[in-house]
This record gives sequence, structure tokens and C-alpha cells, in this order.
Amino acid sequence: MLQVLAVVHVFISVALVTLILMHSGRDTGFGGMGFTPASQGGTHIVERNLTRLTVVAALLFVANTLLLFHQLK
Repeated sequence: MLQVLAVVHVFISVALVTLILMHSGRDTGFGGMGFTPASQGGTHIVERNLTRLTVVAALLFVANTLLLFHQLK
């Protein structure tokens, strides 16, 4: 079980880093490469969904970290 949680943790970590980089400003990170739309006046629907996805990934990361801690204890 510990090995499975460790592998899942790596995948969640990579997803979380990718999502956070997509949140970067207009000219930095993946946002400057055209992966996120540049909104004009207000928050675009894709940006809101990206924020929601990032929050879900962060919550999964925390939950998986706690499970890993419990397995090591």
C-alpha cells in the first residue's frame, strides 16, 4: 500500500506543479505559452475552472500526504 501511495503522490505532485505554473501571469510560466486565455476585464471561465482544478489537486495532495504519514507511522 505504501508503494502505491508513493507513486500516486508523485503523479499528484506533477499535476499540482503544472496547474500552478498555468496560473502564472500573462508572460510567465505556461500562461505565456498560450495554454491559458488572456481575459480582458473579469475572470474567464477557463481560469475559474483552472482554479477549481488546482484546489482539488491541492486537497488530494494533502490527503495523500496524510495517508502516507499514517502508513509510515
